[in-house]
Amino acid sequence: MEDKILKFATAVVVVLTVAVCIGLPFFPQIYTWAVESREERLAEQEYAENQTEMKDLEIVAADTSEQVHGGQLQLKLPEGINGSDIQFTNDYVTQTIKISIPGTDRSYFENGPITGSSNHIATLSYSSKGEDGVIEIVMDHVYELKTEYDSAYYYFDFLTPQEVYDKVVVIDAGHGGRAPGANKQGVNEKEIDLDIVLQLKKILDEDDHNIGVYYTRTDDSNPTFDQRVQLANKSDADLFISVHNNSTNSGRMSSANGTAVMYNESDESELGSKRLAQICLEEVTGQLQSRNRGLVEGDSIYIIRTSKVPVALIEVGFMTNQQELDLLRSEDYQKKAALGIYHAILRAFEEGY
Repeated sequence: MEDKILKFATAVVVVLTVAVCIGLPFFPQIYTWAVESREERLAEQEYAENQTEMKDLEIVAADTSEQVHGGQLQLKLPEGINGSDIQFTNDYVTQTIKISIPGTDRSYFENGPITGSSNHIATLSYSSKGEDGVIEIVMDHVYELKTEYDSAYYYFDFLTPQEVYDKVVVIDAGHGGRAPGANKQGVNEKEIDLDIVLQLKKILDEDDHNIGVYYTRTDDSNPTFDQRVQLANKSDADLFISVHNNSTNSGRMSSANGTAVMYNESDESELGSKRLAQICLEEVTGQLQSRNRGLVEGDSIYIIRTSKVPVALIEVGFMTNQQELDLLRSEDYQKKAALGIYHAILRAFEEGY
């Protein structure tokens, strides 16, 4: 009887060991999916809390058929206001343009100060902020603004990124805000992800190729998952790269280490997500001299499965490995990771992306 029990227990242990060995390569994917599901709920809640309701009017441009000099939209300047007094911001992540006009009230907006084409406009609304009038325009795509003005009007022309740049890349620093990602020894993953992206930004800012680079975040903000992926989709980016760091599924410190890259398994094109992921894996591990943990199927991840452009999610290293955590916290290692991503971008373009 005891022999039977012993044999049964041995068989169970063998089966469990085999299952763990088979499943181990997928633990990073399982962990990432679990964290993303939790953080997506937090992000949606934070996004809803931060929305400011636009008061006053909601309209479209006064004359959508009029051909306007110098741009697709023209804004009539209020009396006593020069073009240099107009301020605007272009939030690429939400495709929202805000135009601030000093010393204006509701009567100015009621007289239809905007004319021209509104083909790219999803919504347009007016509101007041202090003594300034604000026009908020939500676009249907990512656009760069070309502006000019004369004594009577301020002109806006909307250019696609491809009209301005030879190539377009979207870089995503994972997590942010109230979504810290993995947390070990007082260090949040969101901080390491951002530090690597900011090092990458320094490199790309000095690059002399005509590459348009859009970032989902460059601070401790937390765009929704949809906003992150739509920045890539609505800019028709050539590449979409998301930077993360890994952890064991249990969250406990272990010997697991190395770099893995997730890809869109539904993208079967020759110059698609999988090839981009392989390029990123080779270049990042080459710079870091980290263990190559291979590619991981990523369709369980929202930003991967909904991306319409080639996407790669890089798990740079394991925060649950003491040696790798110490490296990930160092500026030198972050610079090497950034350099690896930079080389991956250039190599992808050389291969025809």
